Amino acid sequence: MDYLKGLNPSQRDAVLQTEGPVMIIAGAGSGKTRVITYRVAHLISKGVDSFNILVLTFTNKAAREMRERIMHAAGPEAKNIWMGTFHSVFAKILRVEADKIGYPNNFTIYDTDDSKSVLRAIVKEMNLDDKLYNINFVLNRISASKNNLISAQEYQQNEAIQADDHSSGRGLLGKIFEAYTNRCFRAGAMDFDDLLYKTNELLKLHPDVLYKYQNKFKYLMVDEYQDTNFSQYLIVKKLASINENICVVGDDAQSIYAFRGANIQNILNFEKDYPDLKVFKLEQNYRSTQNIVNVANSIISNNKEQLKKNVFSEKDQGDKIKIVRAFSDNEEGKVTAESIMQERANKSMKWKDFAILYRTNAQSRSMEEGLRKLNIPYKIYGGLSFYQRKEIKDLIAYFRLTFNPSDEEALKRVINYPKRGIGDTSLDRIIITAGEKDKSVWEIMSDGQTYLDGRINSVIYPFVTMIQSFQVITKNLNAYDAALHIAQHCGILKDLYEDKSVEGLNRYENIQELLNGIKEFSEREDIEEKGLDVFMQDIALLTNDDNDKKKDADTVSLMTIHSSKGLEFPHVYVVGLEENLFPSQMSLNSRSDLEEERRLFYVAVTRAESKLTISYATSRFKFGTLINCEPSRFLDEIDAQYLELDFTAKKQPTGNPFFDDERSAWASKDTFSKPKPAIAPKVKTTSILAKAHVPSAGFAPSDTSNLQVGMEVEHERFGFGKVVSMETKPDVKATIFFKEVGQKQLLLKFAKLRIVG
Repeated sequence: MDYLKGLNPSQRDAVLQTEGPVMIIAGAGSGKTRVITYRVAHLISKGVDSFNILVLTFTNKAAREMRERIMHAAGPEAKNIWMGTFHSVFAKILRVEADKIGYPNNFTIYDTDDSKSVLRAIVKEMNLDDKLYNINFVLNRISASKNNLISAQEYQQNEAIQADDHSSGRGLLGKIFEAYTNRCFRAGAMDFDDLLYKTNELLKLHPDVLYKYQNKFKYLMVDEYQDTNFSQYLIVKKLASINENICVVGDDAQSIYAFRGANIQNILNFEKDYPDLKVFKLEQNYRSTQNIVNVANSIISNNKEQLKKNVFSEKDQGDKIKIVRAFSDNEEGKVTAESIMQERANKSMKWKDFAILYRTNAQSRSMEEGLRKLNIPYKIYGGLSFYQRKEIKDLIAYFRLTFNPSDEEALKRVINYPKRGIGDTSLDRIIITAGEKDKSVWEIMSDGQTYLDGRINSVIYPFVTMIQSFQVITKNLNAYDAALHIAQHCGILKDLYEDKSVEGLNRYENIQELLNGIKEFSEREDIEEKGLDVFMQDIALLTNDDNDKKKDADTVSLMTIHSSKGLEFPHVYVVGLEENLFPSQMSLNSRSDLEEERRLFYVAVTRAESKLTISYATSRFKFGTLINCEPSRFLDEIDAQYLELDFTAKKQPTGNPFFDDERSAWASKDTFSKPKPAIAPKVKTTSILAKAHVPSAGFAPSDTSNLQVGMEVEHERFGFGKVVSMETKPDVKATIFFKEVGQKQLLLKFAKLRIVG
């Protein structure tokens, strides 16, 4: 039992408690995996048959790592443990028992593409509008139903569900669900959700099978229990109901997958199912410095729904958490890249010691560009590089075709996207003709009356004239206006806008983010030529992917916070801490959604081992318009004593009468300048965020049609400022230096300014 020597008292107690229901609340970096593996090893050392142990995880990687550790501690017996993901373990059981629910033992498991293909055929056969019955939406609806153990028949009998479908104009969703279920059954196939749904069905309809596995799995352990959904919860509860030797491990503070069906109530209410439950709290964080742990604690303390714990670290106090203010998202990427370059040089670190975490995939653009300009190697995890995403490549293909219609690869990519009736047969005929006539595909298409039959030419002609119009119109436009015109008239924006699924919304946001980047390019003052063709030359350098990167290559890691769960890095940058971005605007309608966003921030903070930098931008381009951004409310919740402010980015011009302190009012609060006690007080200190400006009595916006440089103004939120410069095209904008928040560029038609003098 040498493995017990390396455990702290809480870990040791959790390992030794092998009988009865157990819940291990494992704070971030608290050695959770070690406790699980040693607990299984201890069961085996006590004489428990390894065939009677079931360990459920959420990733195959976690299962492999645990099995290797158990083998090291307990020997080859570990090979006999039933260990794996929920889906892999129950697929194994279904292979044995499938005939009892009418499936062959060699049933096929459909992946997402298979499921979409089946649904696409059903929607087509039912003569339904595939825009209204979007395949992604339909599949997500069916998936959510199965995870809540709602059958196609129950779906159609549920009045609330039916009322919801009819109100959205999708009254036939239930029929599609039924047809999909029947078609999968006839094909002897189960989709991913069926592996859990059918296991529940099996255990419910066949008590003998349930009894068999209740007696087989005398000891159950479930990792990441806070991420279980209703279907998983019921399976585990049924299997453990005889012996009740169930141990669940998790952290309610890291429950961030509600959008995938995870139900945090499973862990919060676990004691209700097992009144004699024994609870162990792993509260020592071995990963992060004291300051990082203190910041994480101050964040999560704002959640009402939580299992209380006091996470602490015995590592060094460490650096304070740096808060960086940037004046745009592009500058945020630039400052982040420069910081990584400097930190690596000063501390002899490796590139792979750094990670940049963001709330949405679209934010990777400005980060990638900042890293590229300094030749810093990086890798996108959990998603493609921004410029390698399909929707981005599709729109860029239209750009390429506009400037070089002989670009055959770009033409083949978009000739029938969005769909315009140019099928593979027609395209093949054109390509063959081009080869026979020794001409380019574009030349054949441009002179379709000569080379193509009337039917093909009638379909091709509108596409050709559209590209030709792009060539004419974009000649005298800047990069942004040209790009926006193409995006609006080629059909991509409309196609993505009409896709209301989560994936469709993400793709639409990514297109907008590309246009935002082009807008930034169009407004740069350091270049003279600002046409779309010049921007395309820059992009060509950004799209060269390094295919030789190895898994353990020395690169900076870029990923969404969701993708970062379970990982750790010496230095972490969490970017985009702005209202309506993080927390997401979609999370502000309910406390539960907002608390999940806060847990997501907690996860981001606790990925850092030794240094954490948090940044936000005061302005971002959205839909081609520069918008002002407010710092996230989450920043306001961090105890100020753990923070260090860096507001030196993009210093304001000297000589400005309103230039006070480049740290701004936010940085000049008393809490920033006064020395702090060595031990954090239990009561939260004053927020580091400056108080909002209180408008003057009787504040009313003035007529700004005659606003001029030098005038003094008041803004409801930003306070008093002075007009520094004016622009009149394409919209009237004023650049104003505000005493409290620095320089802002505002569209006058939205600004609501009061002219002071």
